[in-house]
Amino acid sequence: MKIKLSNGQTIPVEMHKVKVVQKTSLPPARQRLAAIERAGYNTFLLRTRDVFLDMLTDSGTNAMSDNQLASMMVADDAYAGSESFYRLADAVQDVLGFAYVMPVHQGRAAEHLLAKAFVKPGDVVLMNYHFTTSKAHVELAGGTVLEIFGDEALNTQSRAPFKGNLDLDKFEAAIRQYGADKIAYVRMEATTNLIGGQPFALENLRQVKALAAAHGIPLVFDGSLISENAYFIRQREPEYAHRTLAEIFREMMRYVDILYLSGRKSTSVRGGLIATNHKEYYDRILPWLPVYEGFATYGGMSTKEVEAMAVGIREMADDHVAGATPEFIEYFVARLLERGVPVVTPAGGLACHVDARRFLPHLPQSQYPAGALAAAIYIASGVRSMERGTISSDRDAQGNDVYADLELARLALPRRVYTMSHIEYTVDRLAWLYQHRDLVGGLRFVEEPPVLRFFFGRLAPLDDWGAQLVKAFEADFGPDF
Repeated sequence: MKIKLSNGQTIPVEMHKVKVVQKTSLPPARQRLAAIERAGYNTFLLRTRDVFLDMLTDSGTNAMSDNQLASMMVADDAYAGSESFYRLADAVQDVLGFAYVMPVHQGRAAEHLLAKAFVKPGDVVLMNYHFTTSKAHVELAGGTVLEIFGDEALNTQSRAPFKGNLDLDKFEAAIRQYGADKIAYVRMEATTNLIGGQPFALENLRQVKALAAAHGIPLVFDGSLISENAYFIRQREPEYAHRTLAEIFREMMRYVDILYLSGRKSTSVRGGLIATNHKEYYDRILPWLPVYEGFATYGGMSTKEVEAMAVGIREMADDHVAGATPEFIEYFVARLLERGVPVVTPAGGLACHVDARRFLPHLPQSQYPAGALAAAIYIASGVRSMERGTISSDRDAQGNDVYADLELARLALPRRVYTMSHIEYTVDRLAWLYQHRDLVGGLRFVEEPPVLRFFFGRLAPLDDWGAQLVKAFEADFGPDF
């Protein structure tokens, strides 16, 4: 909830109480430099003991509610026919309106099953923007991903409220070029992770569905951040300003043939699911579930997580749950803009995204500016962010880098985990780093996996810029911080 103070300032206020805490620590800058060197300048390979604030991701790191934790104590551990599953199915039916539900161990498992069931070699999958794992599974199945986003999508200095919209003219052009029978499905991601957590409008979803249905193309909805997208629809789409989030959920799902989601995000549980009202789609996917995941009533999840997800599905329609992260991100973005730090606007769901190309204009994409910025943020603050740029793209068939559309350092805000003081601290350190941005140099790969290289790849600095950054930091803050 946003509260107006007596001085006229508006701030987000946490609508929850903290009952259980986890200790963290702030290693000094020299220790942080040693840690990032051991990690190959890849923040994924840092140990959590070396991290002060972990803003790598919101996936599986959100705080669960007391009701979710309590529900785990009544889980039915049956291998087949678990009552926990039926409570999840009831929640999906009540909140989202789907009759058929298949649990999976997380979102990328759902993407794997969808690609297995729908994508044939030579097929095309249309997306408002790709996510790393969604693209990988389509390509592993022999398909091609075609992104058909609007003109504003890649503008990091924008006021466009729905940069996640799918471009309908490009959709029609794709149908003419490939033929509807070669388009396996069209995927709408809520919210679009790699371009700054940007939402799409409900009206755009309605129009996409109309065009897809006219040509017999299934509409697949990645609802991993469905609650945030619904929150933005109510904030930014006048028609829905006075609708409840629950009503917006049901309206969105009217146009969806298949929903899948990572429960690690909106429902704050480690797991995922696929849901549909089309029995033919259910029957096409279901045989592969026990092959790759588990039986139909647990799907690779523990039944404790199934129980907690059932509660999380219902709780994600709560205003104070759905708005918790977007309101903090909005504040985070505004504070960084006040300090001159280049960030993606408007503020989206998931995270605050720093524009590495504007932050480090002296670094070409061949030197991985987003990766360098993520490493520099850690050295300057102990905050772990994540590279979302060219390192997150794999090489082409000739071994050349595929340069990303955007070079972003993502600072995710796990739901109900961090406080205002954590945001203010991070803003201060990012502002300091921006003043010393000329000290940050580029990176090169020294170990590089063939796929999803951002997870395990190791890099090295092109010179000793990490040591120079620490020297400047200690000159301003001393050796203890």
